[in-house]
Amino acid sequence: MNRISRTAVLAMIALLAAVSPGWRAAAGDAAPPSASAPSLHLTLPPVVYAVAGVETGLYFSNVVLSSEPDKLVFAVTCEIGQADARAWRLTPTAAQVGEHPLSLRVTDSAGRVLAEAATRVCVAPADAGSKRQIALLIVGDSLTHASQYPNQVARLLSQPGNPTWRMLGTHKPPSAAENVVHEGYGGWTWRAFNTRFNPDGSLAARTNSSPFVFAAGDPPTPTLDVARYIAERCDGQAPDYVTFMLGINDCFGLKADQPEALEAGITAVFQEADRLLAAFHRAAPHAQLGICLTTPANSRDEAFVANYKAAYPRWNWRRIQHRLVERQLAHFGGREAEGIFIVPTELYLDVTDGYPENNAVHPNVAGYQQIGNAIYAWLKSRLAARSNAPDAG
Repeated sequence: MNRISRTAVLAMIALLAAVSPGWRAAAGDAAPPSASAPSLHLTLPPVVYAVAGVETGLYFSNVVLSSEPDKLVFAVTCEIGQADARAWRLTPTAAQVGEHPLSLRVTDSAGRVLAEAATRVCVAPADAGSKRQIALLIVGDSLTHASQYPNQVARLLSQPGNPTWRMLGTHKPPSAAENVVHEGYGGWTWRAFNTRFNPDGSLAARTNSSPFVFAAGDPPTPTLDVARYIAERCDGQAPDYVTFMLGINDCFGLKADQPEALEAGITAVFQEADRLLAAFHRAAPHAQLGICLTTPANSRDEAFVANYKAAYPRWNWRRIQHRLVERQLAHFGGREAEGIFIVPTELYLDVTDGYPENNAVHPNVAGYQQIGNAIYAWLKSRLAARSNAPDAG
């Protein structure tokens, strides 16, 4: 796969802006940003992962903080994919494997620039990792417990051109497909996986005991021990890839209109996250760890009313979720040398058609499949990178 630095991407975008009439037409003759323009907190991840033959993209309302995103104008500049009023969409071809710069400009109805950002689209080949054997561990909360996005990952991994794969885990809900297991439990947080322990808990119906916590020492003390988890609950097979979809439950008690408490709460979340990631690094030093960006919720206010009455309005959660994603990008970004990667699961999730009318934070099957596509694209990108490494076997 062709690889170029983020600096080179930004330089390309600047050059296109300066010399390409096509770029200017795509972006529009927008007025320059104004100091009085409202901040949209535009959040683009450093990489948008894609794989040949699998749909992906970017829903515009997911990357800006606005209560009225339909009143904004979004202009995408990218040599691949197509944009409409709601999203930029891409199902790459084999000829599009490689990296492609993408820029996004947001304006108001008067043409005033409100925000601009750039990223790169990394398209992996459909046969990336085809001669490898991999073990995948999926960790998460109720979105993982539903098993729909793990099922989608498994379905895609079972197509031709993929490695021989195994999912690790102790939890197999009735909704999990054949060969799908994981560690996903409704209501769980990063801290829960680090600390929950019940010596009488059953692995088959775990609700109050972390699969990674064991009694150790004299007297026995609950201890986070991922190495023991691998030895005793994964038949000694360490994962090659681990994804973590956590964050919703960590932040449900926070309030968007209490910014100091919100920032402190998110900082505490990251302390727990770093503790679990460090435990995985010690036990499986070669594993690559994917941090799934917290997904946006249902666009319907009535879904929040149905689930939470007046206790938890949608706009409150939207502001919390967006701030959490901003902080996730800052905290986990740039740590690839540590084996930590951002998985942009929040980008291509349709917050209207990807959700049922009466559920605030749990997608429907179509929404879960979009999440699964994003995780699969990240996996294929990592497989392509490892296949191209000098020491790849």
